[in-house]
Order: sequence, then C-alpha cells, then structure tokens
Amino acid sequence: MSRYKFKTTNIKGKEYVEVNERIKYFRESGDYKGWSLSSEIHHLDEGSCVIKALITDENGMVKATGFAQEDKSSSYINKTSYVENCETSAWGRALAALGIGIDTSIASSNEVAIAIAKQNSTGSTTTAPTKKQTKVALKELTPEIIEKMKAAVASGKKEAVEKALAGYNTTAEQNKEILA
Repeated sequence: MSRYKFKTTNIKGKEYVEVNERIKYFRESGDYKGWSLSSEIHHLDEGSCVIKALITDENGMVKATGFAQEDKSSSYINKTSYVENCETSAWGRALAALGIGIDTSIASSNEVAIAIAKQNSTGSTTTAPTKKQTKVALKELTPEIIEKMKAAVASGKKEAVEKALAGYNTTAEQNKEILA
C-alpha cells in the first residue's frame, strides 16, 4: 500500500481516520481491485444491533472482518439511525483490520466520538478533568448556534468550528452532526 495521506479528525489530541476516508481509499486504490465490502446482521431488535462486516478478495476469500454494536438509546442520532451507524462502524473496523488508515489507531474517529459520548452520558471518565474544565462552565449549544456552525462547516471553515466546539457543552454525536 502506498503512503496515502488520510484526512483525520483530532479528538482529545489524537488523530483518527474517518470511516469514509477508509472506504474511499479501499474503493479507489488499485490494491483492492475486484474486492468487496459486505455486511451481515448478527443481531437486530428494537433496541440494539450487531453487524459483522466482511472484506473479500476477487476470489471470494475473506481477508478481514469487523464487528460493531450499537444501542438505539445511546445517542440522539441513534434514535433513528442505530443500524446505519452500526454498519458504518463495522466497515471501519474491517478496513482497519485490513490495514487501511491505522497509522495512529485502529479505532475510527466515529468510534472514539461515540465512546466519549457514552462515557459522558454515564458520568464515567478515564481521566480527571483539566483545570480549564473545572474552572470554566461550558456554554450550552442552541439550535441557532448549531445552524450557524453547520453553515460555517459547509463554507469550508471546519477547523474553526472544531475549535469553537471545545467551548460548548456538546456530545460527540452533536459534534459529528455539526461537522458532517
């Protein structure tokens, strides 16, 4: 595989490759010509799902797999899209298992954002808050601000919006929605 420069998202000081970047490389790279990416639902009910993604070569030989699990109640976006988010995460993990976009981490930015949101919703953290976090009350995000931020991202100011989001009390899912 050539040295491809993946677009990354910075989360808590570490760069993560987005799933769409991994998929784009897989589809465009000559290294995987004739290969396929598919999904199998292993569990699906009204509250959660588990999906397995498979990558097969041109001969149908499985070269990589990835599993993901999502709960409908885990985030605002998952209320309507938990199956889609689960499939995207499974694809990202399968592509990472194949070696695509893993220079900094196997986890995708989507997975990390979801994990952080889950930690925040349960009150569980793995690190102590910084001095800045304990001294400064974060601003609440209003619908008007969300729309302005989305417009800024659409006009090419994603980095500025990412920096601005640090000053707001947001979930990873809100950040994902704004930065999409």
